[in-house]
Amino acid sequence: MNVHFSSKTDLWSTPESFYQKQNEIYNFTLDPCCTTENRKCEKHYTIDDDGLAQDWGRETVWMNPPYGREIKAWMKKAYESSLLGATVVCLVPSRTDTVWWHEYAMKGEIEFIKGMLKFGDAKNSAPFPSALVVFEASQNHSLAKHDADVRRSALTDAMTTVFNECDCDCAYRAIGLISDKLEA
Repeated sequence: MNVHFSSKTDLWSTPESFYQKQNEIYNFTLDPCCTTENRKCEKHYTIDDDGLAQDWGRETVWMNPPYGREIKAWMKKAYESSLLGATVVCLVPSRTDTVWWHEYAMKGEIEFIKGMLKFGDAKNSAPFPSALVVFEASQNHSLAKHDADVRRSALTDAMTTVFNECDCDCAYRAIGLISDKLEA
């Protein structure tokens, strides 16, 4: 029997004391993958709400995703949400041999957790090590905003030059070329 996949459910509650330590650091505002009974934040999404389909905005997110095959989708959502301004702290199994780990977890700040956590009402600790993966909004969002500001400034300067130095037909052709270059 493979003990890593022997549970009948993947909906295990985060250990409360572990969560509280993290909450003191981050002050979480959203739990996007929980049940009503095991939610960690007032704002939360259950399976019926489909947290993957929701906008996480600029929330500070606590994410203890289902550990089954859908974990890749949750990690992708966490990473992409950080690019849009959310800070996402993910409690995940330390499965460094998986595709989702290499595609997403390694893009965040990783903290390996010493020992094994005991989830929910389990009698024993989990049979696998865990890690926290943090996707900080400030780094990713600031870079994206900076890049957009640079593009906007370059386009404005180019358009000003074109309109000051060309006739209308020339200006419209130039704007099209500039737009194409900026999008590339």
